[in-house]
Amino acid sequence: MKVVAKIPKGSVLSYGQVAEMAGNKKAARAVGRMMNANRSKLIPCHRVVGSNGSIGGFRSGVENKIKILKKEGYDVRQYREASHVTKTRSIFQYL
Repeated sequence: MKVVAKIPKGSVLSYGQVAEMAGNKKAARAVGRMMNANRSKLIPCHRVVGSNGSIGGFRSGVENKIKILKKEGYDVRQYREASHVTKTRSIFQYL
């Protein structure tokens, strides 16, 4: 969580990068579970994305994650939908 807390506005890290910076490069899924369980506003879990080009998940919905990242000045156009997001909805409708 300390690694994620230090991600500045307008920047993102992948789940794998967070895991590696925390000391265990194989713990990307654990990072995802921790971000999903996060309730603290002090931990900007929306700034963690998939290394496979997906925007990743977000407890409040991917649409909100995209809106927050855009508001912070991050260009989300390079990311695609995560596989668990309904295929008929494109992240680009939120741009």
